[in-house]
Amino acid sequence: MSKQSKKREALIYHAKPTPGKIEVVPTKKYTSQRDLSLAYSPGVAEPCLEIEKDKNNVYKYTAKGNLVAVISNGTAVLGLGNIGPEASKPVMEGKGLLFKIFAGIDVFDIEVGTENVEEFIQTVKHIAPTFGGINLEDIKAPEAFEIEKRLKEELDIPVMHDDQHGTAIISAAALLNALELSEKKIEDVKIVVSGAGAAAISCTRLYQAFGAKQENIVMLDSKGVIRKDRENLSLEKKEFATHRKIDTLGDAMKDADVFIGLSTSDIVSPKMLKAMAKNPIVFAMANPDPEIKYQLAIDTRDDIIMATGRSDHPNQVNNVLGFPFIFRGALDVRATAINEAMKMAAVKALAKLAKEPVPEQVNIAYDETRLTFSKEYIIPKPFDPRLITTVPPAVAKAAMESGVAKEPIEDWQKYEDQLLERLGNDNKIVRLLLNRAKINPKRVVFAEADHLDVLKAAQIVYEEGIAIPILLGRHDEIERLKEEIEFDADVLIIDPKSDEQLEQKNKYAKVYWEQRNRRGVTYFSAQKLMRERNYYAAMMVNEGDADALISGYSRSYPSVVTPMLELIGLAPGSTRIATTNVMMTKRGPMFLSDTSININPSAEDLIKITQMTAGVVKMFGMKPVMAMTSYSNFGSSKNQTATKVREAVAYLHKRHPDLIVDGELQTDFALNSEMLQDIFPFSKLAGKKVNTLIFPNLESANITYKLLKELNKADSIGPIMMGMRKPVHIIQLDASVDEIVNMTAIAVIDAQQKAKEKNKA
Repeated sequence: MSKQSKKREALIYHAKPTPGKIEVVPTKKYTSQRDLSLAYSPGVAEPCLEIEKDKNNVYKYTAKGNLVAVISNGTAVLGLGNIGPEASKPVMEGKGLLFKIFAGIDVFDIEVGTENVEEFIQTVKHIAPTFGGINLEDIKAPEAFEIEKRLKEELDIPVMHDDQHGTAIISAAALLNALELSEKKIEDVKIVVSGAGAAAISCTRLYQAFGAKQENIVMLDSKGVIRKDRENLSLEKKEFATHRKIDTLGDAMKDADVFIGLSTSDIVSPKMLKAMAKNPIVFAMANPDPEIKYQLAIDTRDDIIMATGRSDHPNQVNNVLGFPFIFRGALDVRATAINEAMKMAAVKALAKLAKEPVPEQVNIAYDETRLTFSKEYIIPKPFDPRLITTVPPAVAKAAMESGVAKEPIEDWQKYEDQLLERLGNDNKIVRLLLNRAKINPKRVVFAEADHLDVLKAAQIVYEEGIAIPILLGRHDEIERLKEEIEFDADVLIIDPKSDEQLEQKNKYAKVYWEQRNRRGVTYFSAQKLMRERNYYAAMMVNEGDADALISGYSRSYPSVVTPMLELIGLAPGSTRIATTNVMMTKRGPMFLSDTSININPSAEDLIKITQMTAGVVKMFGMKPVMAMTSYSNFGSSKNQTATKVREAVAYLHKRHPDLIVDGELQTDFALNSEMLQDIFPFSKLAGKKVNTLIFPNLESANITYKLLKELNKADSIGPIMMGMRKPVHIIQLDASVDEIVNMTAIAVIDAQQKAKEKNKA
């Protein structure tokens, strides 16, 4: 992707369809005049008066308790430097987005137009009554130290400068685990810190809180080693000035146990690495390029424990492991501060989590057989669903024990349930999906690549490393569209109608004819069919010239399914095909089956559909909890539509007791666990959160998923084809670019899975 194209894509993302990345959404009804009179005048006066009597009531009647201000003056933005408050706003909105999706915290971003420390402090103090917490962001040092210190002293709500403490907390957790693996004690190790900004100072202070000795620490800035005999040092740099007579990074690295990099790329050489002590710990956290490249470092020292800030290497030090969950815990006990005890509790919780058995969902997301505590896994992964129930409780308990919690938690199980509900509202499944595909991208044929949206999707999956696209269609039209969208990559383009593909078409035609010559197919008719893109694409997958296939954008579903069934056929053990759609709902991902194939499935068909859907749910790293739906509940109707569901359930209970499935059930009972528990406590689904609905016929499934998609604007992934021998996936007519990208990721994961199954066999 050209630099200009990337720039345009970034600008369009932030500008369209609505400028910015966050919005305010009402949480109360507002449809009637009565609603409005309660929301504003005259009803609003009542909570105002209650708050006037007792300021603490503001947490009871307003959103303050779940609202954080992300505040900056734009003086130290990302790698951009002092770009000013207006230019920093996209970054602050982005931080708000992360707060919301990882911990369910609402954010107002505030950009303050001053570089004067006193003015900034007073501005934040004046607006603080609005918020339950303050996240300071992208403020240059040394002013950042004074601003945070003063605000922590003068406000009674949590205040944290994430640039300082986020990296410190995550890297400290990684350091504790790395030291354990290398059998070293923190009080004994020699530490070199490259960088002397806010993050480096905060990291070093936190390491000291865990036992690191000041005499064992050497810190460097852009001028070299920070020594006691250097002049004009800031107070923070003086704190870490060394008495040792050394001048360079190379000198400092001799016999060092730990290197902490928060500076610039490629400043550590292999020679420096070789000079370090046995089992060196190297955290090269400069972004986007570390102080020494990961591969170079591990090639240089086989005993190294390495971490970076990058997601494409093991042990990513990512602030998103910290700040959303730390503020979550602080807000939930109405802490008056984020103190050292709370930060240290977060460190210990993260370190401990990395040593515990990893959920299959995380293994699947990172294409690992089994992640275990080791040199390549010293810190949890950002997609680990346990973070929400691990870090906030640890922070909340530390707040309570250190005396800064105004509203202590008494029922910890209830609190954990509430945290899990917040996780359900965040649809991380798409991020997990794309991440898993990127680990081992496959060759995917796009059978309709001469359509603009299909080509755009192919461009995205290529540039994001999700798949290796093969473009089918009119060669000249694809080249024209590629130029229009600045897709300048050299990817394979095939026009099945062109004579250039004659030899390959004849080869495919011969294979097809040999398979179906006793079913009325002549060699001539086979040659003719190979000019059709869906037949040609299917043969590419069949013959191993591609790994997966995406089609259906411009043609009816049945017309695309037919060649797939003829050429590719059913998977071993499958008696039929079916589809499931994953709907991104407020309660989390919901799988709906069968949405596209079986018009009126029998009880036997429903059994197979349920079993195949369970396999897809597991492929997503989730445990299937399945309701087989109907218009009746547990035998209340004797109609054939209900009885076939009942028969299917009875069979599954008898032959597959491990499956969590029940029915027949009306949809409201299936989705309302409390109502189900009250009325039907005997159900296998009682007290459980259903994530899969199996419908009795095609019309009910198809209508439901399209209703959800249009009325609730629920994103959909699918229809996901189940039961095919090869990874073939048919998108809906006129699918969006995002839907095609997501389905491509599914196709890649399907291909990964089938390749593993083939290797096992």
